[in-house]
Amino acid sequence: MASCPVAESEIEEEIKLGSYGGKVRVLRHDEESAAEETMLLWGMQQPTFSKPNSFVSHSSLQLNLDACGHCLSILQSPSSLGTPGVTGSVMWDSGVVLGKFLEHAVDSGLLLLHGKKVIELGSGCGLVGCIAALLGAEVTLTDLPDRLRLLKKNIETNLRHGNVRGSAVVKELTWGDDPDQDLIDPFPDYDYHSNVGAVLGSDVVYSEGAVVDLLDTLVQLCGAQTTIFLAGELRNDAVLEYFFDAAMKEFIVGRVEQTQWHPDYCSPRVAMYVLVKK
Repeated sequence: MASCPVAESEIEEEIKLGSYGGKVRVLRHDEESAAEETMLLWGMQQPTFSKPNSFVSHSSLQLNLDACGHCLSILQSPSSLGTPGVTGSVMWDSGVVLGKFLEHAVDSGLLLLHGKKVIELGSGCGLVGCIAALLGAEVTLTDLPDRLRLLKKNIETNLRHGNVRGSAVVKELTWGDDPDQDLIDPFPDYDYHSNVGAVLGSDVVYSEGAVVDLLDTLVQLCGAQTTIFLAGELRNDAVLEYFFDAAMKEFIVGRVEQTQWHPDYCSPRVAMYVLVKK
């Protein structure tokens, strides 16, 4: 694996952020940090040299995955991939990685979701939200209006049995628009006495235009101590650098090392970050 010319110790320090009990590598808040982090990711993980879709198949009508003692069957719509701008009709590795990370973090005692308010952005097929509900969270899964039919079907199929610890509802949400009041009142906050909450997103950083609307929505949804968990495929270094640069104006951003992910669900094509408001 090729080494990156940027020394990791010069970019970040390891601390705990928000409700996640593991240590993350926090990006420095300066004008060079976004470019350095992007260069470091591509140098360390070399995503272009690894096979995509290690955990999913875009030609299959469903994805089967064991999680939280359940066998989840997530329906997909491969034919919809031909529609411009539609990517949420199938699963991507980053969604599987994030969902299994949440399960692993809860099992390891590094994260508490039981009884907590959680919002998922760009839910797509709904795997991550289903896993969060199985871990005991009160989850609101959100996406664009034309994505909700498949999302609702997967929620009903996988969470209809009576031994689900949490709950899940589906709501329409367009990034950049004002969210419904019930999404932000109360905020999905946490404190050490009552509520631990999170905002989740997998593969939500894919264009500069989407980054602007995504961050606008995150600012509206998040209280002072809301914890955000984002996982994404490493495809476009310019878009990712743009995201880091914009996000660090509003949030503290920390990278979760793959040593803290579920050991069976790691990929050099995926990166994961925890964010909290400054």
